[in-house]
Amino acid sequence: MHTDIVISGAGPNGLMLACELSLAGVRPTVVERLPRRSDQPKANGIIGQVVRLLRRRGLAEEEAPLPGFVFGAMPLDLAGLDDNPLHGMGIRQPALEELLERRALDLGVEIRRGHELTGFTQDEQGVTVRLTGPGGASELRTRYLVGCDGAHSAVRKLAGIGFPGVSAADVVSRTAHVTVPGAVLRPERAEMEVPGAGTFGLYAWHRTERGAYALLPVGPEVLTVAAMEWDAGAPGDDVPMTIAELRESLARVLGRHLPLAAPTGPGPHLLRRLNGRDTRVADRYRDGRVFLAGDAAHVHAAMGAPGLNLGLQDAVNLAWKLAAEVRGWAPPGLLDTYEAERRPAAERVAVHTQAQLALAAPGPEVTALREVFGELLADAPARHRIAALLAGSDVTYAMPAPPHPLVGRFLPELPAGPAAQARPVLLAPAAEGVRVRHGRVDVVPADGPDAVLVRPDGYVAWAGTPDETLERALATWFAESLEAA
Repeated sequence: MHTDIVISGAGPNGLMLACELSLAGVRPTVVERLPRRSDQPKANGIIGQVVRLLRRRGLAEEEAPLPGFVFGAMPLDLAGLDDNPLHGMGIRQPALEELLERRALDLGVEIRRGHELTGFTQDEQGVTVRLTGPGGASELRTRYLVGCDGAHSAVRKLAGIGFPGVSAADVVSRTAHVTVPGAVLRPERAEMEVPGAGTFGLYAWHRTERGAYALLPVGPEVLTVAAMEWDAGAPGDDVPMTIAELRESLARVLGRHLPLAAPTGPGPHLLRRLNGRDTRVADRYRDGRVFLAGDAAHVHAAMGAPGLNLGLQDAVNLAWKLAAEVRGWAPPGLLDTYEAERRPAAERVAVHTQAQLALAAPGPEVTALREVFGELLADAPARHRIAALLAGSDVTYAMPAPPHPLVGRFLPELPAGPAAQARPVLLAPAAEGVRVRHGRVDVVPADGPDAVLVRPDGYVAWAGTPDETLERALATWFAESLEAA
C-alpha cells in the first residue's frame, strides 16, 4: 500500500503535522504503537507564539497576552508591557490530542493505532516502513517518513541520527496528583493556605534554599504537586514512586510537612519521578527521506513550558515544505530550510531551559544570582526580552530578501480565510493589480504602505514595494511569479 507521507507518533506534534499536510492537499498516514489515545496527564497548557497560529487554524479561542509568568521560578510581570508577545492556551495535553485527532479525522487522515514502527529502508523514490500491529507484520510504502515518536524515537535511532547534549544527573523531580486535607485555595491571590503549615504559592515554580516546588489545582479538591531537589539520592527508576516519597521530598524543600493524600476520585492520577534532566538536540533533522520533529528532535527541561510551542512549530514548518515536494512544485533546497530554521529554535530553548534550571537551584550563590537577575527584571525592556525568549518570538529566520522589520519574523495578524487554509498569502495594498501565475499564493487586500509575503507557517518571507525582489521571493519559496492584471 502507498501513502504520501507516514508519520510515526500520534501525539500533538504528529497530529498537527497530519492536519497541516492535509490542508496542503497531501495524504498522510499516522502510525501509533499505543492502541488508544493516552489519557496520562502531561502538559497543562501551551505557552508561546504557536497559540496565535492555532487561533488562525480555528483550534484556539482569542485570548489576551498573559499578564504574568515565571522564569527560573522568578516572577515575570508582563502587565502593561507594550506589545507583550507571550500568549497562552489553557488546555491539557489529553484534550489537545483529542482536539487535533478530531480535526485530523475530519480532514480525512488515516490513523492506525496499535501499529508499531519496527524498521524502514529508503531509496531514491521513497521509504518502505515495516510495522507490527493487530494483524501481524506489514509494510507501508511512502514518499517520506517523519518521526514524531518522542524522546526515545525509534525513527531517530533506526536512522542513526545522533542525539548529543548534556544531562543534569543531580536533579530529581517528583510529581503527583494529591489532595491536601484542610487546605484553602485562594486563586485570586495565587495562594494556598494550610492551617498549621502556612501559605504557599500556586500556579508556578517557587524556589527555596533547599529546592523548588509547584502547586497547581486541577479539580475541586485535587492538585498537581511537584518537588524538585538537587543531590537528593533518589531511588532508581525501577522503584515505584509513592505519595509518601513525594511528601518527604516536599517537606525537605519547604522545611515543613504538608498533609498530602492520594485522590479518591477516578483517574488516571499522575504519580511520577524523574531522575536527572536531559537537554539534547539531534545532530541533524533529516536523513534522506526521513525527518524528525518534536521531542524526537529535541528534549529539554519543562521549565517555562516550551515543549509544545517548539514541537508544534516544527510540524507547521515542515508540513508545507513536504507538501510542496510531494505535489511536485518545491523549489530547489526547500526541504533543507526545515533544519536550518528549526534547529536554532531548539538550541535557543535548550539554552533558556538550562538557565531556568540553574536559577531554581538551591544555594547562596544562586540566591545572589537571583537577586541581581531580579533587579534586571525591574526594567521593561528586560521583561520584554525574556517574554520574547519564552514565546519563541526572538527567533528570526534567515530570508533571502531585502532588510525589513517584518522579514523572517512571525506575523501575528492575518485575514481569517487564507490563514485557516494554511496557504501562503501576499498582503498587497493594491491587490486588484496583483496576480500570481500558478495560484499557489493568495493575494489579499491589505492596509499599509508595504506589501507582505507570508508563508503558511506564519513567517514573513518578504516585505516592501513589489519589484524584482518580490519576484525572487515568490520563486524561492513557492516556484511562483507575478503576472499583470
